[in-house]
Amino acid sequence: MSQAKASHEHLLRVFTKPEGRDSRLSQIEQHLSDNLADFLSRHVVASDTSLEEIEQDFKVSSIPQQPQFVSEHADMLLNKLVANSVNTYSPRFIGHMTSALPYFHLSLAKLMVGLNQNLVKIETSKAFTPLERQVLGMMHQLVFEQDEGFYQQHLHSADHSLGSFCSGGTLANITALWVARNRLLAPTEGFRGIDREGLSAAMAHYGYRRLVVVSSRRGHYSLGKAVDVLGLGREQLVTLPCPGQRLDPAQALAEGKRIRQQGGRVMALVGIAGTTETGHIDPLDELADVARELDCHLHVDAAWGGATLFSRRHKELLKGIERADSVTLDAHKQMYVPMGAGMVLFRDPKAGNAVRHHAQYILRQGSKDLGATSLEGSRNGMAMMLYASLHILGRAGYELLIDKSLAMARTFAAMIDEHPEFELTTAPTLCLLTYRYCPAALQEKMAHQPKLAEQVNPLLDELTVAIQKHQRESGHSFVSRTRFETDRYPQQPINVFRVVLANPLTTEQDLQAVLNEQVRIARNLDWDPELSRHCQ
Repeated sequence: MSQAKASHEHLLRVFTKPEGRDSRLSQIEQHLSDNLADFLSRHVVASDTSLEEIEQDFKVSSIPQQPQFVSEHADMLLNKLVANSVNTYSPRFIGHMTSALPYFHLSLAKLMVGLNQNLVKIETSKAFTPLERQVLGMMHQLVFEQDEGFYQQHLHSADHSLGSFCSGGTLANITALWVARNRLLAPTEGFRGIDREGLSAAMAHYGYRRLVVVSSRRGHYSLGKAVDVLGLGREQLVTLPCPGQRLDPAQALAEGKRIRQQGGRVMALVGIAGTTETGHIDPLDELADVARELDCHLHVDAAWGGATLFSRRHKELLKGIERADSVTLDAHKQMYVPMGAGMVLFRDPKAGNAVRHHAQYILRQGSKDLGATSLEGSRNGMAMMLYASLHILGRAGYELLIDKSLAMARTFAAMIDEHPEFELTTAPTLCLLTYRYCPAALQEKMAHQPKLAEQVNPLLDELTVAIQKHQRESGHSFVSRTRFETDRYPQQPINVFRVVLANPLTTEQDLQAVLNEQVRIARNLDWDPELSRHCQ
C-alpha cells in the first residue's frame, strides 16, 4: 500500500467511530481515564520535575510530517503532560481559585466535544442556544430576583438579552464596560453613536474631557485591560485606597465629583464582590447610591463572590448587588464548572442592544443568535456544564459547598492565629485569607516599635518568598503569594501567603500539614542575621 493511501485511510479512521466496544481506541480511552483518575486522587500537588526539564519535552517547533497512531500519542500525553501537570484536585492545592470538580463533568466534557456546537449562531446550536438563554435567566434571577413574568417575557426574546456567556471574568468585565461606554455615548441628534463615529467624535460631541472608570486598588487587573481595549487609556482607570480592603463610598463620591468639576465624566463605578487577593466585598448598597448620584453605570465584579448568593446564611454579604447595572460571575470558580465559563448579566434586558452587531451570512436582524450581543464569536457550549451542575447539585448543594468553604476559612484563620510562628494579615470575609511566617516574639516587638517594623518587613518579605518557592517546588502542597498594604502596615506593602479554601475535599489535617511544611522549610533556610536576632 502506498504511503499516501495509508495516510488517507489513517485519517478516515481518526474521524470515524471505531467498531466494537473492545476497539483499540476504547482501550486507550479507558487507559487514559484510569491514569487521570489515579493522578487526581493523589495528595501530591505537582511533580518535582523542574519547569526547565519539562520545557525540554516541548521544545521542537516543527510540525510532524506524518500522522501518528492515537496509542503512541496517548502514551506521550500520559508520560509528559499528565505526569507533570498541576493537580488542582489535591486537597492541599489551596493557593488559587481553581478547585476539584464533580466527577460528572468528565463525561459531560466528552459529550460537549462530541457535539461540537458553536453558540454564536442557532444554525450551529439549535438546542444549546435556548439552554444557554435559560441558564443566563437562572443566574439573572439569582442576582436580580425578578418575578417569573419578567423571565417569561425576556428569556427567549430576539430583542433582549439577559447577559452573555464568556470564556472568563476578563471578557465579562470588558463586555460590561463596553456596554456602559456605548450606552453613555449613544446616538443623539447630530451624532450617530460611538459604535459608528468612534471615541474622539463622541467625546467632542458630548463635551467630555475624559471618561473614567473608578474602582478600588483591589480591582482585578482585567479592568486595566478593559479601559485599554475600549480606547479610554489606562490612566482613566482611577483606583482608590481601600481601608479595610474595601472601597470607601464617600471617597468614591468625592473623586467622582472632582472628575466632573474638571470636565470629565465617570463612565462606570466598579464594586468588587470578592477581591482576588483577599476575598473582601465592597459596600455594594452604598456604592449603588454613589452611582445614582454620579449618574454612572454600576458594575459589580462578582467573579469570585457571586456564588455566595446560593447561601441563605451568607448572601447578605452581597447586599445591594441587585441594584447593579451589570454583574460578572465565573462559574468555573465557586460553581465548580471546568475552565472557560464566565458570564456578564445585565439588569436591563435592553442593555446588550448597545453592542448588538449583525451580518448577512450570520447574526441576521431579528434572529435569536447569541453572538449578536457577545464580544466573542465562536464559543463552545459551556453553559451545558453549568446547566448540569445547577440540576445535579441544586441550590441546596451549592449552599452546602459555600457554607463549608467559609467555615473552613474561619477554621484555618483560627489555626494561624493560635500558631506561635504565623501572623494572620487579613481575616476571611469569604473563603480567602492571607498570612505570613512571623514568630510571635517578633510580632510583639514590631507592635511596640514602628521603626523596627520598617526595618524588618523587607527581611520578612524575602523569607515569605523563599518559603513559598520551596513549598511550590517540593510539590506536596501549594499556597500562592501576593503583595499589598494591610491595615497594620498601610504605608508599607508586604509579601504574604494567599490561601483559597474552596476545595470541599480539604480537611483540617491538610491545613495543618501545609503549616507544618512551611515551618519546616522556614527553619531550614538561611536567615538574615538581623532578622534572626530580632526573633530571639
